[in-house]
Amino acid sequence: MSYGGSPRASIFLTKAAKAHAFINGRGYVIPEDVKEIGMDVLRHRILTSYEAEAEGVLPEDIIAKIFDGVKVP
Repeated sequence: MSYGGSPRASIFLTKAAKAHAFINGRGYVIPEDVKEIGMDVLRHRILTSYEAEAEGVLPEDIIAKIFDGVKVP
C-alpha cells in the first residue's frame, strides 16, 4: 500500500455509516453499517504500491482484510 486513508476518510466513513443507519430506520450505528458502506467510502482513498499492483492486489482486498481482522463487540 502506498497511501492509506487520511483522517478525512475516517470522518466521511463515520458520516456515511450514520446516514446508512438512518436510511435503515435507526438513530444509532452498528458495526454492520460501517462494513456495509466502508468499501464505497474507502476504495478510492487507498493507493496500492507498484509491487502490490504487479501482484494483483486491489484496494478492495486491503480493505476487506482490515475489516475481517477487526473484532466486532
